[in-house]
Amino acid sequence: MRISVITACYNASETIGIAMESVARQSWTEVEHIIVDGGSTDETVDIICGFAKERRAQSIKWISEPDEDMYDAINKGIRMATGDIIGILNADDFLLGDDTLDRIAQEFLRASSDEKKVDAAYADIRFVKDADTLDGLRKAQVLRYYSARRWQPWMLQWGYMPPHPGVYIRRDAFVRFGLYKVGYHIAADYELLIRFLRKGGLTMRHLDFCAVGMRMGGKSTKNWGSTFLLNREIVRGNRENGYFCCMLMLTPKYLFKIWEFILPCMKRIFSSDK
Repeated sequence: MRISVITACYNASETIGIAMESVARQSWTEVEHIIVDGGSTDETVDIICGFAKERRAQSIKWISEPDEDMYDAINKGIRMATGDIIGILNADDFLLGDDTLDRIAQEFLRASSDEKKVDAAYADIRFVKDADTLDGLRKAQVLRYYSARRWQPWMLQWGYMPPHPGVYIRRDAFVRFGLYKVGYHIAADYELLIRFLRKGGLTMRHLDFCAVGMRMGGKSTKNWGSTFLLNREIVRGNRENGYFCCMLMLTPKYLFKIWEFILPCMKRIFSSDK
């Protein structure tokens, strides 16, 4: 079973090397890493090119050209992909363990052998304090833990989604249901999950481990303006797929998000008391 990991980037020279290293160190060998650069003007392309030459034995594909936006770049990567399973790894994110893709692949293989085909699997992610190396990031202080253990598809109508960087989907689902919609600025991933996991009814499974680490300060949480735009696009995504949604329905999710910050803090406090 081959896994295609797609990374879209633009002027990501400070982080792209760590993202690539986290994929290159995976124990699961049937992996292709596809990097789609939007025509960076910093050293991003040099880093990608150098890394690809250094790891010739591994399957690394990359292109650098202008694109419409991040989702257009991801769509290019999906079209280039040859894997059975597709996952998205942002340029400033990283796989948390060297066995992450092995665990994901084994889950898909186990489901196939049980004749209970799984179309999508999703794992937890965590936000961490920044560090300069992959090993440093993997051991860094956890600022927020985003779990999808109790998530259900109906929750998409209320602003809850499984963490997109932890979602892996069979490639044939993109043939059936289409790619990411380029007309969205922030929430094309949310709209795609509505289309795939709720409206499309893909069979799915939660993987009870943390797959991806993220730095704080992403595009969707940069400021109040981006949060408002995100919520407006969540409403749009639901309505375009036939589910009623309004801004008021999205407010309760922030009460639950608070716990994602509080729980890591409580763990640190109690562990320091021992």
